[in-house]
Amino acid sequence: MSTGKYETVLKQCKLWMDNSKLDPAMRAELEVYTKALDQNPEDAAALDEIYERFYKELEFGTGGLRGILGAGTNRMNVHTVAKATQGLANYVNNHYAVKKTLFKKGKKASVAISYDSRNMSKEFANMCARVLVANDIEVYLYKELMPTPALSFAVRHYGCAAGIMITASHNPAKYNGYKAYNDEGCQMSGEQADEVLGEINKLDIFRDVKMAADDSAVNYIPEETIDAYIAAVKKESTGFNGCKNLEVVYTPLNGAGNKPVRRILDEIGVGKVIIVPEQELPDGNFPTAPYPNPEKKEALKLGLDLCKELGTPDLLLATDPDADRVGIAVKHDGEFVLLTGNEVGVLLLDFLCQVEKLAENPICVKTIVSSKMTDAVAKNYGVEVKNVLTGFKYIGEQIKLLEEKGEEDRYVLGFEESYGYLSGPYVRDKDAVNASMLICEMASFYKSAGTDLVAHLNDLYDKYGYYKNDLMDINFEGAAGMEKMASIIEGLRQNPLTSVNGHAVVSKIDYGKDDTGLPKSTVLEYNMEDGSTVIVRPSGTEPKLKIYLSARGTSVADSERIIAAMKEEMGALVK
Repeated sequence: MSTGKYETVLKQCKLWMDNSKLDPAMRAELEVYTKALDQNPEDAAALDEIYERFYKELEFGTGGLRGILGAGTNRMNVHTVAKATQGLANYVNNHYAVKKTLFKKGKKASVAISYDSRNMSKEFANMCARVLVANDIEVYLYKELMPTPALSFAVRHYGCAAGIMITASHNPAKYNGYKAYNDEGCQMSGEQADEVLGEINKLDIFRDVKMAADDSAVNYIPEETIDAYIAAVKKESTGFNGCKNLEVVYTPLNGAGNKPVRRILDEIGVGKVIIVPEQELPDGNFPTAPYPNPEKKEALKLGLDLCKELGTPDLLLATDPDADRVGIAVKHDGEFVLLTGNEVGVLLLDFLCQVEKLAENPICVKTIVSSKMTDAVAKNYGVEVKNVLTGFKYIGEQIKLLEEKGEEDRYVLGFEESYGYLSGPYVRDKDAVNASMLICEMASFYKSAGTDLVAHLNDLYDKYGYYKNDLMDINFEGAAGMEKMASIIEGLRQNPLTSVNGHAVVSKIDYGKDDTGLPKSTVLEYNMEDGSTVIVRPSGTEPKLKIYLSARGTSVADSERIIAAMKEEMGALVK
């Protein structure tokens, strides 16, 4: 028997295998490795596989759970999802029965649930519903896959105590996840997530989970609620009725956006919508886009190919599997040009400020890693910019604060560089249905004026400066990868950067230690004398280190040169 780092995980694996409640599929999956070890106790591949599955439990945080599908405590499966839901149920019932801070007296606690097209999403959603019902919590479950913002809407619509969205957003097919929402329809705060985690940690994964025998007590969300969600989205329309001049290619990337996005485009009168056929229907294997992220050109390849084949579309829209993010390509001078999340965010802010009557003291909310060009555009229109930490929940919190003061009409737009946008207070998360509508209205508006989004963006660069942003995504898979990522962050804390690309660092911010007025977070920011910025943070939902680069040059080429030099230097630093 091997010892050392494998001893604990082998014991944990045996506990699972010895438990009669272990799901048969999970047992069969683990038997592959336990039988290999019976033959050879030193089988390195089997030992490493068991280690990765059991060296820790999936961590429940403000992003809920996210992990690889499979058997083990460090995997997304029926047992880890059920345990998390039991912890959430305990949290809800604690507040309902004891603190009475979340609910009206006499109202039964309820939770809304939605899910996307990923493998096991529907099964996990149904199981979550059965756990909650067994804990005397009312459940509202969408009858078919729906976008993440529709979950946020349902929480608010039904006055729920919490919400669950089964999705891993834009991760590869081997992943799934579990986003937890509070009673505001916003992803849980750190304090709330810590309280749920405390409840989860009290539980035995096999012994302490309650589960109803069937779904007979579940309330399936009716079509009227979906209609209400679409109506709330449409209410945020700019009222520009020229969309009949627009031809759009749309891909839901085999996800949840197919029906609601097509419906809203129809309702605002888009002249022609063509669907990428291979990516129309739900498919958790994502066979034509292994990494279904609309930020990545590879995911948009089929859509771009269709645009080029047809030659006539004005715009390509692509939503991720849970339809909270949208990426676009725009026809410009006969070519289809991809725009970044920062560029679309800046364009949307400028467009909304042009065509809408702004309230007094209007506000745009963006994340600290999103383009500084936003500030220049906002200043031109007298719009205040609020910067928040990465994560749309922080934008949602700002909407809540405005709503509490009766000032939600001041909110113009919230966006993050990772292709998430929202123009209304009806939900507390980014919404690709809302964003797709606005992008089409914006494209149609400029087409009617004889121009396009790329040309107008170039006009904005000429007016406000040549801002360029880029993102480095560095993967750190497995236990060893996570250790290395933590080591890089700690190394930068102990030995902060003093210069980047030959320019001295004039200010640095450690959002985990410095007093910034924002919640503590593992984010390091470096601002250089030439106006460029580097921000380093670990992803909260993926095994990745993210490095955000920002520059403002004298021309597009100058900005791109600065970014390229920064990227090369930072890449060498984190090898």
